[in-house]
Amino acid sequence: MAAEFELQPYRASNEAAWNALVAASPNGTFLFDRGFMGYHADRFDDASLLVERRGKLIAVLPANRQGARVVSHAGLSYGGLVLADTLGAQATWALLQALQAHWRAQGVAELLYKTVPPIYHRLPCEDDRWALWRCGAQPVRRDALSVIGPTPAHWPPKRRRAITQATRRRTELSLVSHPGAAAESADDWAAFWAVLDRELQARHGNRPVHTLAEMRLLAARFPAEISLRVARWNGDLVAGLVLFDTPTVRHLQYMAADAQGRRCAALDLLLEQSIAEAQASARWFDFGHSNEDEGRVVNTGLAFYKESFGASTVVHDHYLLPC
Repeated sequence: MAAEFELQPYRASNEAAWNALVAASPNGTFLFDRGFMGYHADRFDDASLLVERRGKLIAVLPANRQGARVVSHAGLSYGGLVLADTLGAQATWALLQALQAHWRAQGVAELLYKTVPPIYHRLPCEDDRWALWRCGAQPVRRDALSVIGPTPAHWPPKRRRAITQATRRRTELSLVSHPGAAAESADDWAAFWAVLDRELQARHGNRPVHTLAEMRLLAARFPAEISLRVARWNGDLVAGLVLFDTPTVRHLQYMAADAQGRRCAALDLLLEQSIAEAQASARWFDFGHSNEDEGRVVNTGLAFYKESFGASTVVHDHYLLPC
């Protein structure tokens, strides 16, 4: 059955076909668009594949090569097969076997396969997880995503009190939304990035995954999907969120507040607004994971903050598939 699939390396000439499949896919998001993947293409040895069956493009696989390993994809939060339509468990099993044979012939020993979390699916399509098991893949990482469902949230009392207090301060606190990277938002992007960078270094010893220039570039390319929300206290930016919108999920990519923002609960108000908007459009709200050490450790303070909004857990699995 594996012979029914034709695997072709991605080329720049395939961009339109690739992006069209991703846009219509039951498990694709704009992160798989080549316009998004291209912002850091120079950092990776691309090993992406297009999959055809009987002359029709049925799937794509974002991937990069790291020596004897292929990763799907090291520069993305999630990955795996992006489908034109659900294939069914048996056909997906056959396709994974075809992938194993393809890379084995190229000296690849293993595929690190990041699944697409199920909340990002427009239709149920976890056939790959069953097929991975049938092909002998082993789970090597499991992140705990903190998510709120696409129905009105029941706010815990402590969080409701903080939001009420912030709402009472609206004479001093104002909220502004910037879709994409419009010219009028340039100052707020820079101001928020300064807060974000400073707070991440001080609290976690980290830097943002994206530079300010990269995030502005991506927001300009995807103005309907990427937005910046900020809160100002007496005119000064004190807190902000960067949101990624997909057809089924609003994902919190970044959040940060300075000392004044924390005092006036600005993040609480921004998050309440963003969660309510997600639910109004029947989307999940994904805070992302709070894991460290490849999923083995939970940052308890960060997880508690997310759970205080009523978030609960959806798991995101990574598998190692021998080739």
